[in-house]
Amino acid sequence: MTLQLLLLGDALVAQLIERAKLAEENGYSTVWVADERFYREVYSCLGQLAAHTSKVLLGPCVTDPFARHPALTAMAIATLDEISGGRAILGIGAGISGFAELGIDRRKPARAIREAIELVRALLRGETVDYLGEVIAFNHGRLSFSPLRPEIPVYVASNGPLGQRVAAELADGVIMEACASAAEVRAFRAAVEGAARKAGRDPKAIRIITRLNTCIATDGRGARYLGTGRLRSRTAAAQGLALPAEALASVAGAAYAAGMTPYLPLLPLITDRHIDAFTLAGTVGEVTEHLIALREAGADGVIARPIAAEGRTIEETIVTLGSDVWPRVLG
Repeated sequence: MTLQLLLLGDALVAQLIERAKLAEENGYSTVWVADERFYREVYSCLGQLAAHTSKVLLGPCVTDPFARHPALTAMAIATLDEISGGRAILGIGAGISGFAELGIDRRKPARAIREAIELVRALLRGETVDYLGEVIAFNHGRLSFSPLRPEIPVYVASNGPLGQRVAAELADGVIMEACASAAEVRAFRAAVEGAARKAGRDPKAIRIITRLNTCIATDGRGARYLGTGRLRSRTAAAQGLALPAEALASVAGAAYAAGMTPYLPLLPLITDRHIDAFTLAGTVGEVTEHLIALREAGADGVIARPIAAEGRTIEETIVTLGSDVWPRVLG
């Protein structure tokens, strides 16, 4: 099981560099940067992180096939791989941020992810490609340099069955957001492994990764302010965690750019059980027990997006998770 870090470009690049260095010093295997509009540009940040680290894997978590053409993604990830000395890793998903502002039609997302992976991999192999998919097109083009590695790992982020099926059939791993309950991890792994078998792949070859907002406090109750918005779950209803339909309908049309504001009226419905099922929050001991349960349920890795508890910093969350919690998890 690996510990990985997710950074959002909402801080100065110098701060992102320091956080990546802390991750490398404290047992994290990978540092991801969100390709989120309209924060600091993801590949510019990743290039800087590559220059100031030496061991951690680096990549976007996640880029999408709509706002950035997959051929440009192939160019960017190959460049990052060269800069970092072979440490690039590509995270790709359907995306959500900035589409309204950019006037982008996000159609057939699972199909777009599949086509993007096929095109990126062909370009990384040095091929000249003619590609006409249902969503993606590329006309007799190739990269004008030789990538350091033709087989950069590709991870698909998806909470939906179609995207997860694409990951099972094509990718090296699959990332699910807010998959913080053991029941959900087991259901997630079963679905991916089943799809992999149908595709003729070894199901154990696809890594199962859960992406969790993470907060650690000396007082566990002080950490439990995290919430969740529009997410799919296979087991929430069975666990008695589904919110009322009328409550969900009240935020169905909320714009992504509005952040958490539209969801604030739902906060009275959110209990500690919801927090535990969708996030990683609590004391060092509570978070340790939670991660052990996720590992035993079948998670191969955790991507932590660190959030500062009251009176603490994001940097402290990164260090505490890596130096205090993680050694206990590994035993």
